[in-house]
Amino acid sequence: MSLHVALQMDPIEHVSITADSTFRIGIEAQARGHRLFQYTVDRLYFDEGRVRAVGRSVELRGEHGRHVSFGDWVHVNLTDFDVVWLRQDPPFDMAYVTSTHLLDRIHGQVLVVNDPFWVRNHPEKLLVLDFPDLTPPTMIARDPGAIRAFRERHGDIILKPLYGNGGAGVFHLRPDDPNLSSLLETFAGINREPMIAQKYLPAVVKGDKRIILVDGEPVGAINRVPAAGEARSNMHVGGRPEKVGLTDREREICARIGPVLRDKGQIFVGIDVIDGWLTEINVTSPTGIQELERFDGVNAAALIWEAIERRRSPRG
Repeated sequence: MSLHVALQMDPIEHVSITADSTFRIGIEAQARGHRLFQYTVDRLYFDEGRVRAVGRSVELRGEHGRHVSFGDWVHVNLTDFDVVWLRQDPPFDMAYVTSTHLLDRIHGQVLVVNDPFWVRNHPEKLLVLDFPDLTPPTMIARDPGAIRAFRERHGDIILKPLYGNGGAGVFHLRPDDPNLSSLLETFAGINREPMIAQKYLPAVVKGDKRIILVDGEPVGAINRVPAAGEARSNMHVGGRPEKVGLTDREREICARIGPVLRDKGQIFVGIDVIDGWLTEINVTSPTGIQELERFDGVNAAALIWEAIERRRSPRG
């Protein structure tokens, strides 16, 4: 079975071939006989009833410095593809939301991964609200008084942008930290979005576990250990990946959320768990599959394509 696959992603010529999950997904697609086309989200457009894009066919190689070859620039109808990947990196802003609306219009004719309706309606830090017994105490608010009261109740807290990513704008605030008011004023001056506050989990110094789920089933995990003196464990800001297994509690978490993810068409998901507490469910552009493959030999990219191929027959 050969599928025609469009990758909606950031410029592929600039990715790290040893870390980028979309690149690994593309390499696996080629190994399975699928054809690849790539475009960036700014070249996605709606034109008189058709969802179109400007992009190029690509051939990928695991070679530093020459990892991609391009075809000619062309305008395409996305309904001519079998699969469209929604894989540009956040921020999850109105541009991102608009892209999900456009891809929504073709989902059903084309398999869009992950399902854009639920990517839009269940962004990373909001879907966890459906599982309050699995998460640390959490608040979503813009009101400074409400956030101060939350800190008074819980002492140490983590405060971060509701639609942020990659560890940007994440602050650990202790009970006596005098910067809370100034920090809230700064965020209020940048945008009108709420913040998310969570009770600080001291065990984060031992790692923040990224668990990869494919079609609702856990396939493995990596532990991301913060750098010395750092509250954030994201690999973008210096977190160190380590080999790790799954605990019974983490399997319980996956068993609870897995059916929801599968039902909503979220084929590739990365959840974040600290000390047995679910903190995020990453559906927009999760990563971690290359590290998992190096540590445990788990080819998550192959498992992802098997799930896609079960859903999608190629065009004649």
